Amino acid sequence: MILLYRKYISVVKIMEIKLLEFFKYKYKIGFEIALHFKTHLEVLVNFMFRDKYYRRESEKLVNKDFVIISNNCFGGQAYQRLKRPYNTPFVGMFLYGPCYLKLLQNFNFYLKQELIFITNSVYKEEVQAYPIALLYDIELHFLHYATQEEAMDKWCKRLERLKKQLNYDNLFFQISDRDLVDKKLIIEFHKLDFKNKLSFAAFDIAGLNNLQHVNVYKKYNTNKLNSPNGKKLFEISFLYVDFVKWINSKQITRTRFKD
Repeated sequence: MILLYRKYISVVKIMEIKLLEFFKYKYKIGFEIALHFKTHLEVLVNFMFRDKYYRRESEKLVNKDFVIISNNCFGGQAYQRLKRPYNTPFVGMFLYGPCYLKLLQNFNFYLKQELIFITNSVYKEEVQAYPIALLYDIELHFLHYATQEEAMDKWCKRLERLKKQLNYDNLFFQISDRDLVDKKLIIEFHKLDFKNKLSFAAFDIAGLNNLQHVNVYKKYNTNKLNSPNGKKLFEISFLYVDFVKWINSKQITRTRFKD
């Protein structure tokens, strides 16, 4: 299987090089098309051999007790792929941007609050099919939970893990531009007094460098309004940052797309 994998990767690389050279030197206007194809091919290969890829990444993981705080499923995917227990209760859920920022602005306070389940959200008029809870005055949308009982049980267990690992130097905060997260809110996110912060969006933000903020679509020159959902975003994040290196060293290293 390993030999097959290596042979497959080798063939893919040869295809990529030849395709890029063809478009670059024969059809200058097609270079971006070639880049799109190359990237999609790389993502496809990564997905097909994702178990092997993430096994290799988990073997490089030294900081095994990391805590990710995310506004969507990005953090949960990281734990799943690296086969680590959830050290945070903020998984299987999402928060709307204003609530997420409020949470982070007074993080210790909110961690001490009790969950109170509600039926209606201030963000949506209709009743949702998943549990929603208030944490004092912010909403937690338990998108991937079937019942309030399940959400409460998982929240309490994972909150205890978080409290045991509550070393702020080992907390990693991530945000992406979905669910009412805009440029202004991301700028406020980066003003927070946390060391390890990373944002993703479908646009550049003046004042933020490429080690703080990732424009997901910059190389594609598209007009998409938002970055992908948390699950998909983590799956393609290897194109932009070395996630495991960030967790181990607390330093962000850009990978394929550096700007």
